[in-house]
Amino acid sequence: MDNTARPRVLSGMRPTGPLHLGHLTGALDNWVRLQDTYDCFYSVVDYHALTTDYEDPSAIRENVIEVTLDWLAAGIDPARSCVFIQSLVPEHAELHLLLSMTTPVAWLERVPTYKDVQANLENRDLATYGFLGYPLLQTADIIIYKANAVPVGEDQAPHIELSREIVRRFNNFYGPVFPEPQTLLTPTPRTPGTDGRKMSKSYNNSIYLKDTEVQVRAKLKTMVTDPARQRRTDKGDPAKCPVFDLHKAFSTQETRDWATQGCTTASIGCIECKAKLADHVLARIEPMRHKREELAARPDTVMDILREGSSRARVVAKDTIQEVHRAMKIAY
Repeated sequence: MDNTARPRVLSGMRPTGPLHLGHLTGALDNWVRLQDTYDCFYSVVDYHALTTDYEDPSAIRENVIEVTLDWLAAGIDPARSCVFIQSLVPEHAELHLLLSMTTPVAWLERVPTYKDVQANLENRDLATYGFLGYPLLQTADIIIYKANAVPVGEDQAPHIELSREIVRRFNNFYGPVFPEPQTLLTPTPRTPGTDGRKMSKSYNNSIYLKDTEVQVRAKLKTMVTDPARQRRTDKGDPAKCPVFDLHKAFSTQETRDWATQGCTTASIGCIECKAKLADHVLARIEPMRHKREELAARPDTVMDILREGSSRARVVAKDTIQEVHRAMKIAY
């Protein structure tokens, strides 16, 4: 892989288990497209998993494989992208430490998600530096590869702005070592779960990329719809229906028109609408599931891909750390 003439992007996912439709529409589809025009670094960020799951990290190793299987099945190509495990590149941790010497605590405390996540995970003790400092580790992940851009949704844009501030402060002290990473905003359509809320593992409302046809159809059959449609003869409004949100993400225009006309006139029922949606969802994810199953039968091959990618990533990271040492006058 020789993509040195291309601009570089870095993105990653925490290893929290198999991925769902929200990951596909919100990130993976875009990651696959970026491979055509960018030098792509995609990291399974296992250190980040420890910021909230430090008490019981027993599932992290298995989940690293689960996430990677979904990446590869979705079209991430190790020949065109550097696919790696964060902790196999220890320079991430070293740069995080060095950045912590210059980053004001107040900058970390003002991150919008800091208190939000604490409030949503009340059963966990998150009064740790690791949790407070995860945006700093995220910055290290990005700038150690001197990434030009980071593909994120709007909700993550404040994190990249913080990274830019950290870079400006570092460069002001030590010279122009790092470029300021740009925010590469990606369309992140709302992907509702079966209960109408945002699709999330924690809500137990997800349709996973590895789900079988029976599982997909069963989950969609129970999905909530426009509350105005209490009876088969009631007319509905697709704009108020979570099922139609998934139609917009997975169905053809012809099917969306059919669903709109049928819902607003009550000429079709919700069961018919969900069945048609299931056809389109399955058409999209069934080939991925088969590829995933083939890869899952060869877990050693998947780990080889991750180790090889981590070795390639570490070559870049080592060069950056050496430059940082020189800039901070600790090169011995």
